[in-house]
Parts: sequence; C-alpha cells; structure tokens
Amino acid sequence: MSASASGTILVAHITFCLSFVVTAVKARVTSMDPRLEQAAQDLYATPLQTFLRVTLPIAAPGIAAGALLSFALSFDDFIITNFNAGSTVTFPMYVWGAAQRGTPVQINVIGTAMFVIAVMCVLAGQLAGRRRRRS
Repeated sequence: MSASASGTILVAHITFCLSFVVTAVKARVTSMDPRLEQAAQDLYATPLQTFLRVTLPIAAPGIAAGALLSFALSFDDFIITNFNAGSTVTFPMYVWGAAQRGTPVQINVIGTAMFVIAVMCVLAGQLAGRRRRRS
C-alpha cells in the first residue's frame, strides 16, 4: 500500500467516523456532574490530576463506545475505501472482488474471528458489570 493512498484512506475514515465518536463521548460527558471536578479542585488537585482521576474515568465508557463503533463502521465501509484507495487493495475491496469469483476461506476465518472477539467483549462487559453490582 502506498503512503499517499493509505494516508488518504486514513483521513477519509477518520472524517467519516469522527461524528459518531463525538456523539458518543458528548452524550457521556454531558451527563457528568460538574460538582465532581469542582470537588477535586477544592481538594487541591491539579488540572491534570482532575482530568486523569475524575473526568477521564467518567468519559471512558463513551470513548470506548465511540472507538468500537468507529472500528466497526470503518472495518465494513467499502464505499469510502473504494473511492479513496486508487489501485491499493484493502481488505473490504479484497472481499468484494473475491465474492464475485467465490468466497475464499480467509474471509470466513476473519469473519469468525471478528464474531468471536465481539462476543468475548460483550461477555467481559457483562462480567465486569456483575462484579461492580456485587461490590
């Protein structure tokens, strides 16, 4: 993959996914109580400490949701990649081309791996939620 094609694809996907990330993070940060940051400042926390120990842990679920959503959208977005890739062959373009001739085994392997990883992430989130509720 040439540097200019990969840079163009990267900028296109970032631009496409940025609105989804901003929406997820904004929804989480909007629900944050501003008195928590004020309390940290009253306890002589520096702005960096306030951000790292108060704001970031509250915003982390929104950041994670935005990251996962943008990964899923970017991984599956053939149209943006096709318009920006030029002669570079990326995985979605490989899948599209291979589907015209017959599905190769590699596509099934990657699809199964993505499914298993997604199920494991959901199970890990459920287990973490149960542990938090118990304590």
